[in-house]
Amino acid sequence: MIEISLNNVKKSFGFKNILDGINIEIKTGDRVSIIGENGCGKTTVLDIINSIESIDSGSLAIRKGAKIGYLNQQPENKYNNKVVKDIICEGFKEILDYEQKLKTYEVKMVNEPGNISVINKYLNIQEKFMNMGGYEINTLIDKVTHGLNINHLLNSTFEDLSGGEQKRVVLASIIVKKPDILLLDEPTNHLDIDTIEWLEDFLNKYKGTIVIVSHDRYFLDRVTNKTILIENGKTIVFHCNYTKFLKENNDRIELEFKEYKDQQKLITALKKKIKQLEEFGRLAYPGGEPFYKRAENIRKRLERLEKIDKPIIKKELPINFEIDKRSGKDVLTITNYDLFIETKELIKNINLKINYKDKICIIGSNGCGKSTLLKRIIDNSCENIKLGSNVKIGYIPQQINFNSDLTILDFARKYFEGEESHLRSALSKFQFYGENVFKKISKLSGGEKVRLKLFTLIQDHCNFIILDEPTNHIDISTKETLEEALKTYEGTVLFVSHDRYFINKLATKVLYISDKQIKEYFGNYDYFIEHKK
Repeated sequence: MIEISLNNVKKSFGFKNILDGINIEIKTGDRVSIIGENGCGKTTVLDIINSIESIDSGSLAIRKGAKIGYLNQQPENKYNNKVVKDIICEGFKEILDYEQKLKTYEVKMVNEPGNISVINKYLNIQEKFMNMGGYEINTLIDKVTHGLNINHLLNSTFEDLSGGEQKRVVLASIIVKKPDILLLDEPTNHLDIDTIEWLEDFLNKYKGTIVIVSHDRYFLDRVTNKTILIENGKTIVFHCNYTKFLKENNDRIELEFKEYKDQQKLITALKKKIKQLEEFGRLAYPGGEPFYKRAENIRKRLERLEKIDKPIIKKELPINFEIDKRSGKDVLTITNYDLFIETKELIKNINLKINYKDKICIIGSNGCGKSTLLKRIIDNSCENIKLGSNVKIGYIPQQINFNSDLTILDFARKYFEGEESHLRSALSKFQFYGENVFKKISKLSGGEKVRLKLFTLIQDHCNFIILDEPTNHIDISTKETLEEALKTYEGTVLFVSHDRYFINKLATKVLYISDKQIKEYFGNYDYFIEHKK
């Protein structure tokens, strides 16, 4: 059964269509990912399905009676001043009323033992409560709140929560209602690995239809079975998960290039033939009319030919980390160090050695001390934490805050050696073009901040790169470029990440923080999972 159908849908937010005639068909039980470059219209598609955005032309059809649950990227203000438990239980008012009546009659039965009237009323209410799925609802709410690690927040007020906590609360409120169609926009943002894995298992058992926008490739591999690529305002459908999509899409591009080149050869040959026949016609004057007719027939054939557009390959960011001078063999040594924030102990007795060319990932639940540990290493103000000889650190924090009023151009000039024309050319390769270079850095988006920080990091030629959630805010193609650059990097890398695909590609060692201890696993994420169990 078809749940969602978009036919030749066009949508513009200005002069150019962001969606230029897309076609999407999603059937009952489908697990669909929508992927594409940042700004290609992925979230717009979800907004259209959920009637937040209108369409300029085309048609949208949703199965009659289908209930939709939609997780936005940003938590909604409508939940302010509400208690978390009430938000999650929205939509279950009648069930909760019956639950309260049951509690009331349970007290009455204790106070009036043997009262048949009270017992019968209790049994009637209990039957209605059971038929409405009351006991299952409570079990589901408990399961979801524990799985998303928000069970300790049930009595908190929504606006008092962090952005990540708010998103988890909204996600919980959506999935406990068990909608027929789940629309999830970046659902794994702000989740640690354990919570992401719980969500994957939950979604894999979910009975409804799921549509996901996400940059988490490991998550997409585990949850989805159909991939919709938005490219140049059009949609291309692949009946597979993300990893299989990569191969199928590469095969598609190669085939399109071959078809384009073959057609270009044909067009060149036809134009040459036209020119040749017209020349024969002139030479055969006054009897050259047959040559002109043949030339005209070929020209009409050329005009009728449906032209194949040259496939557009996105230019990758020129991420190439070079070092001026390598460090010594011992890059970082931490000895008998206890990590605290004020009086709160995060990690006990850290003993750690990082060697030249190691590529190490730190993982663990939110709040376990990962980012704090990176900051202490960078501060280098503790005798228990020692950097080796010739170590030069480059750092990208989780939250990049540019508070200066400098423009992109002025900020980049502080790091770049060379003429301004060369600087502007270099910035353009990081997608800062034309007048855009005069934009204030304090006004940049998350993705723009990461690109600018990468640009400055490259100029520093550091031999020890420390990254805190480096793949946040960047699209998949940029992640893949960053992965390849770090894999071939001749220095040392220490990073915190929840991106399991990224960890698998890069890490040679995993440091797992659990129960205030650090455990070492000499391999990537899959190795860690295998040996953790």
